Amino acid sequence: MHPHSSSPMADLPDPFGSSSSYPRRYLYSDNDSDNIEPYERRDAYASDSSHNGLNDDRYYDNNGAYDLYGPQDTDSDVDVYGARYAQSVESFGPSRLATSDAAAYTDYTGPLAAREAYPAWSSERNIPLSKEEIEDIFLDLAQKFGFDFLMHLLDSRASRMSPNQALLTLHADYIGGEHANYRKWYFAAQLDLDDAVGHVQNPGLQRLKSTRRKGPRNANEKSLQTAMGRWRQAMNSMSQYDRLRQIALYLLLWGEAAQIRFVPECLCFIFKCADDYYRSPECQSRVDPVSEGLYLKTVIKPLYRFIRDQGYEVVDGRFVRRERDHADIIGYDDVNQLFWYPEGISRIVLVDKTKLIDLPPSHRYTRFERIDWNRVFFKTYYEKRSFGHLLVNFNRIWVIHVSLYWFYTAYNSPKIYQIVRSDNTAVVPQSLSWSVTALGGATATIIMIAATLAEFSYIPLTWNNASHLSRRLVFLLITLALTAGPTFYVAIAEFSSGGDAGSLALILGIVQFFISVVATLLFAIMPSGRMFGDRVAGKSRKYLASQTFTASYPSLHLEARLASIALWLLVFGCKATESYFFLTLSFRDPISVMVGMKIQGCNDKFFGTNLCSNQAAFTLTIMYMMDLVLFFLDTFLWYIIWNTVFSIARSFMLGLSIWTPWKDIYTRLPKRIYSKLLATREMEVKYKPKVLVSQIWNAIIISMYREHLLSIEHVQKLLYHQVDTGQEGKRSLRAPPFFISQAEKGFKGEFFPPGSEAGRRISFFSQSLTTTIPEPLPVDAMPTFTVLTPHYSEKILLSLREIIREEDQNIRVTLLEYLKQLHPVEWDNFVKDTKILAEESAVENGFVADEKGQSKADDLPLYCVGFKSGAPEYTLRTRIWASLRAQTLYRTVSGMMNYAKAIKLLYRVENPEVVQRFGGNTDRLERELERMSRRKFKFVVSMQRYSKFNKEEHENAEFLLRAYPDLQIAYLEEEPPRKEGADPRLFSVLIDGHSEFIPETGRRRPKFRIELPGNPILGDGKSDNQNHAIIFYRGEYLQLIDANQDNYLEECLKIRNVLGEFEEYSVSAQSPYADYGHKEFKKPPVAIVGAREYIFSESIGILGDIAAGKEQTFGTLSARAWAWIGGKLHYGHPDFLNGVYMNTRGGVSKAQKGLHLNEDIYAGMNAFGRGGRIKHTEYYQCGKGRDLGFGTILNFQTKIGTGMGEQMLSREYYYLGTQLPIDRFLTFYYGHPGFHINNMLIIIAVQCFVITMVFLATLNSSLKICEYSSNGSLLPNMNGCYNLTPVFAWIQRCIISIFLVWMIAFLPLFIQELVERGTMRAIIRLGKQFLSFSPVFEVFSTQIYTHSITSNLTFGGARYIATGRGFATARISFSVLFSRFAGPSIYFGMRTLISLLYVTIAMWTPYLIYFWFSILALCVAPFLFNPHQFSFSDFMIDYREFLRWMSRGNSRSHNNSWIGYCRLSRTMITGYKRKKLGVPSEKLSADVPRAGWRAVIVSEVIFPAVMALLFIIAYMFVKSFPDSTGKFPPSPLVRIAFVALGPIVWNAAVLLVIFLISLFLGPMLDPSYPKFGSVMASIAHVLGVAGMLGFFEFLWFLESWNGSHAILGLITVIAIQRAIHKILISVCLSREFKHDETNRAWWTGRWYGRGLGAHAMSQPAREFIVKIIELSLWSSDLLLGHFLLFMLTPPILVPFVDRVHATLLFWLRPSKQIRPPLYSTKQKKQRRWIIIKYGIVYVTALIIFSALIIFPVALQSSVQLNCSLCQIL
Repeated sequence: MHPHSSSPMADLPDPFGSSSSYPRRYLYSDNDSDNIEPYERRDAYASDSSHNGLNDDRYYDNNGAYDLYGPQDTDSDVDVYGARYAQSVESFGPSRLATSDAAAYTDYTGPLAAREAYPAWSSERNIPLSKEEIEDIFLDLAQKFGFDFLMHLLDSRASRMSPNQALLTLHADYIGGEHANYRKWYFAAQLDLDDAVGHVQNPGLQRLKSTRRKGPRNANEKSLQTAMGRWRQAMNSMSQYDRLRQIALYLLLWGEAAQIRFVPECLCFIFKCADDYYRSPECQSRVDPVSEGLYLKTVIKPLYRFIRDQGYEVVDGRFVRRERDHADIIGYDDVNQLFWYPEGISRIVLVDKTKLIDLPPSHRYTRFERIDWNRVFFKTYYEKRSFGHLLVNFNRIWVIHVSLYWFYTAYNSPKIYQIVRSDNTAVVPQSLSWSVTALGGATATIIMIAATLAEFSYIPLTWNNASHLSRRLVFLLITLALTAGPTFYVAIAEFSSGGDAGSLALILGIVQFFISVVATLLFAIMPSGRMFGDRVAGKSRKYLASQTFTASYPSLHLEARLASIALWLLVFGCKATESYFFLTLSFRDPISVMVGMKIQGCNDKFFGTNLCSNQAAFTLTIMYMMDLVLFFLDTFLWYIIWNTVFSIARSFMLGLSIWTPWKDIYTRLPKRIYSKLLATREMEVKYKPKVLVSQIWNAIIISMYREHLLSIEHVQKLLYHQVDTGQEGKRSLRAPPFFISQAEKGFKGEFFPPGSEAGRRISFFSQSLTTTIPEPLPVDAMPTFTVLTPHYSEKILLSLREIIREEDQNIRVTLLEYLKQLHPVEWDNFVKDTKILAEESAVENGFVADEKGQSKADDLPLYCVGFKSGAPEYTLRTRIWASLRAQTLYRTVSGMMNYAKAIKLLYRVENPEVVQRFGGNTDRLERELERMSRRKFKFVVSMQRYSKFNKEEHENAEFLLRAYPDLQIAYLEEEPPRKEGADPRLFSVLIDGHSEFIPETGRRRPKFRIELPGNPILGDGKSDNQNHAIIFYRGEYLQLIDANQDNYLEECLKIRNVLGEFEEYSVSAQSPYADYGHKEFKKPPVAIVGAREYIFSESIGILGDIAAGKEQTFGTLSARAWAWIGGKLHYGHPDFLNGVYMNTRGGVSKAQKGLHLNEDIYAGMNAFGRGGRIKHTEYYQCGKGRDLGFGTILNFQTKIGTGMGEQMLSREYYYLGTQLPIDRFLTFYYGHPGFHINNMLIIIAVQCFVITMVFLATLNSSLKICEYSSNGSLLPNMNGCYNLTPVFAWIQRCIISIFLVWMIAFLPLFIQELVERGTMRAIIRLGKQFLSFSPVFEVFSTQIYTHSITSNLTFGGARYIATGRGFATARISFSVLFSRFAGPSIYFGMRTLISLLYVTIAMWTPYLIYFWFSILALCVAPFLFNPHQFSFSDFMIDYREFLRWMSRGNSRSHNNSWIGYCRLSRTMITGYKRKKLGVPSEKLSADVPRAGWRAVIVSEVIFPAVMALLFIIAYMFVKSFPDSTGKFPPSPLVRIAFVALGPIVWNAAVLLVIFLISLFLGPMLDPSYPKFGSVMASIAHVLGVAGMLGFFEFLWFLESWNGSHAILGLITVIAIQRAIHKILISVCLSREFKHDETNRAWWTGRWYGRGLGAHAMSQPAREFIVKIIELSLWSSDLLLGHFLLFMLTPPILVPFVDRVHATLLFWLRPSKQIRPPLYSTKQKKQRRWIIIKYGIVYVTALIIFSALIIFPVALQSSVQLNCSLCQIL
């Protein structure tokens, strides 16, 4: 029933607040003992509004079993609220309120049962309770909403089993069965003890004692097994009436719980209390109903408020986000975990300090409003931002790699621990070799100790955690002593005896080695949660809860488990072998030559020979680091290779591959459609298979024709036709030639347009049917399912303006033009179609077409815009055509509504008798089909903004409802508060296309309205949006779809097969309670069934293709292997969910703001940890759109990266990482976080590599290197040379390693293409990608991932970035790209580039070319992928924009300026002052919480300082050798300090002078000359740049024009200045103001009237420090911007470069390409003038830069200056 209730649906009446008694209908079954017996839970809600104002006795007249306590109360809410339920479309006859009920239902019995709304639950079928009785239970409990939900569930189940069994299994799923969450929670929280103890003694204390007390318990009473046995008997003996009432109660509680649905165990607790109360005598004897909305007010609202106030506070009547990080917020998970443990439940106290558990169970529910929740909850896991999480969660990864590296390297570095005897001979004693290698075990133990210490800080040290961890720590310390101790003895013995310590030391060393190996293996394999006290499989009752909810991993069947183990043995086997030979052995020689190397003949003023003589040792240390990083990267490389191999093997096992002969695939398609898609087992064989198949096939082809994918000619060739056989009027079906003429491969062209979408869809459809597929059930027996789509502000339908107008000058093409070029065939078909339509309508209106020639000219507008007349029906067609090819909600809805079509089609084909029954009455036939599709499939779009839509959005939404009346829209509606000053009331509202309009408002009348406790959007939006609409889903399964997806009819036909994957089709006839061991109910339930995605934006140029390729490898190739070996989690999009399973366990996603940014993956981890299986289907796919522009793709990657950073902090990762067995842990790690950590390691490898190279280059340029002849003998006069040849060989191997690691990223895609589409297609696709610079993109995106994770783990600030859904045809200006990517990538790239320049000058090797390429990619990638970057005029206009961006924002605030960008990037560290509202420039800054000092100290103080130190050491080494005259240079330390600090001091001086000038002149001049501030600012900035350049030239002059030394000096200066700036920002700066008033005050000198208040005195001092930093940064950004522009200049000079570039980006032929924009004469003139003016400026700048470099180089021989200062520096 769909009651249209106009009043708040959610006001659940509630059970307390009245002392009088209310007679209740209640049934005691025979085995009902006293109320204390815990298992006879007769569940229900004590709610009792009688919304029906009638006496309900007559329901029970015919059924003596129901015992009525007396007459029902007769005054109802009807008089208060007016009539409750208006007539609904599917209502049962007349309204409930009007007539007596008996009459209301009569007309549904007998032959008309077909009109029944829930046909599977009809009176003929021997149902346990009639619909009226069920409805009555709901009326008794509360109200109608739950009735609709439950009836759909029962109808869905009962359509494939007996109604009794349906009710039983449903009760087992919700309340009492093996896999019911409620039952699991009941035992985990030890409530069986609570209930069994009785209420005589104090149950609270007793209960705590019982958990602690060891020793033999009273076995019969307390042992878990007997308790479970008693539970089962109680469930078994319960009457069906009670079972139904329990489910009803649960659903009512759930339906109104709002945010509390995210905390499932809390909901279980509420349910238990309500249930205990319902069964108590006082509830049974109540007379009057409670007030409406009591449950909401007393139970839900307090909890909701607690959760809301954790994240928000009220400021001036608005909710403002609190500045708290996750570690200080008690989130949903913390609230939920309180209810896991008896100790937690015992913390619940009332306001008067009594404990809730001290009350008898039946009284607890009525006391809920008195609970003081603020004193109850606490953090159960601290999500602190730190890299320690990586150590705790993934400790086994570090152990495996670091220990193995130690074993390998220590054994191969004997020179380090050799013993030099008195006679100068060196020996390496065996015992020492064993013992030092054995220290690998000690490193493993140290990692474990560090992880354990870190774990102490993430877990509250309560209950049983502390003991568990401290016990582990003690064991680890003992292990450390065993693995490290013997080395001390062996070393002392050997060194004192000169290497002859004898056999004791040797034996000790060998024993130590084996202990180490055992320890390392143990730590590498054993999950830390199971070490020394088993949290995962321990039998102790105290671990039961964490086992139940975090470690009930579903077990794999044997074959899959073996595959899983084999995969990891292969990966690590290959890795161990290859790393040993390729990395370690090649490292052996460099170690041996560099260990003893002491540098001779160098000296330094301050340090003497101490620093420089050890340069080789420093270099070696960095090389060790470098090798370790490469050691990690190798594993990922092998993982990708083997994972791909396994996945391909798996696809062959499933029968999916292009190498099955094509001929077979198509010729057998009709048979396969018949056998796999149709439920043929049930049908009588009246009809030939051919007849049935032809209907399905023709429907598919015609649907493609309707989507304009096929033209009429193609359709003719593809359809089944009826032909005369010639025998007296008999007709037969002729199969299309498509199925027959498949002998040769070249068939494609004749049936489908080349390269068309239709061809791709048909070939996937035919291929997918080759796999094994679950058998379908008949349509009327299939389960009901719902598609749910969250919608925020995505486009619903494109407007005409958006399609045919260019939005701004940067876009050179209208959307329609672009789409026509992408889909030429489809546009042609569309135009032909439109012509036919137009002609038909013309003929109807009596026009006759005249001669041919005229019509040609008339068709022009059709080909341009698709319509001739501007009548809405024609323009709408064009809008729809375009919307179906862009990423719009309309596309999603029309795609998903194919489910309804598919269900109707299958029903009609499989039940020909239905067609016969309705004879020629097509309307009635259509209604019958509609009824079936509506019964089996629902589609809910959750539009949270619906009530706030603007006019256009509203019209579009209306259009959707008109086009698809069965579409349901859930939205939020706000009502003003009932009394002044209260919060407004919010409702979840559902409407559909059948809802009629309310004449007063013009809005549709809702079907349901449910009051919410408050604003539901507390998190990042999407998960809250899903949660508020989840109550409107119907049936057993949910499919989660995003608003940028699509679906196709032929895929929808497989829906019954996909739902079969849940393995609930054939339910055993036994009762789930009868015999628990019954194997059919033992299997872990399937929680999620994943599906493939086809990226429909793949044809759109290189970036679309890269995004699609990523998705193909990730969503298909990897998911296939992961699902097989049990490592797939939920990725959101086209996945199907088991509704009952997921919703009793916290819903379909998690919703804490920030932490659950990638909301959908948490649902997977949650289901996985609680025992649900996750499968992947290969034969079903949905379409999905991906981002297409460079910026939006990187936004998406940033979102994924920051989301991954948040996942690292989450407790789910902690549970998975510390409890999974090793093979499944590795699958999880390399599939999810490992990918990102691998990216981080690649970037670290690049950094290590460059530093190593700089150090080696200093050695190479300052020392005499040995050179060898071809036969290996030293060349003459080489005495005193240093042998570095092995080191150079090692460097080349490193470069090859890093190169392979980049390139391996392309392997999976290549293999995937190879298998699915053949060799040629694979090579072409890869070739296209390489030609279009996709490696550049890979390098760049690696850096983006790395940056987003590291900055997230340091500062936080993860937020939902709405990914762009548009087409990337707009050109983005240089300054925007610069400001977006400078922080993440360009700065890093430029610093590395300068280091690389030094290396190239000082130590050239051809292998460096590859590195130049990679590092350049980091700097120029954003510009390379910018459409029309290389058009000359735009380039100059960019330059103008860049200069203006750099310089504006100083006298007036400007929202797009360098100063704004600079402040924004600084606030991550400083945070903001709590804002005063109202200054316009405040809007420029988002809310960023201030980072914690621990995080800042590592990334912002220690790291930059260490880098600076390294470069200083390198520079000092180069300067510690005498020049050609034998004179040592003056102290390099003083010189570098002078040059590095000089510009900073110079800036300070300039700023001080300007400050004083503006302070005295500003107040007079600023009012009359508004530009005064800008003038002062520009003087300062020009001087700043001059100072910077001057100091560099001075450095070069001091280096007597030696280029390589000057560059090394420059690198050092940059490192020092960067360190100083970072340290100043993080140490000296207080919080930032939200507005930029202080910046303008500084330049204009007007400090008053700026809204600074008391800060006006302290602020100038702070601003002075800021300005010093800003001036340096500004100068360097200006220079950097120019360097980038100079790099981008050479391509511009190439003719036709813009054409070529566009071809590479968009993959459109030059003829098809986008025309240049049209400008008016005035604009052209203006542009020309700008280009000339700024062209001159640009060329001047170029000349100045060149001069600063060329002049010194040219003049270095002739100019010899003598200066006294130079002698000191």
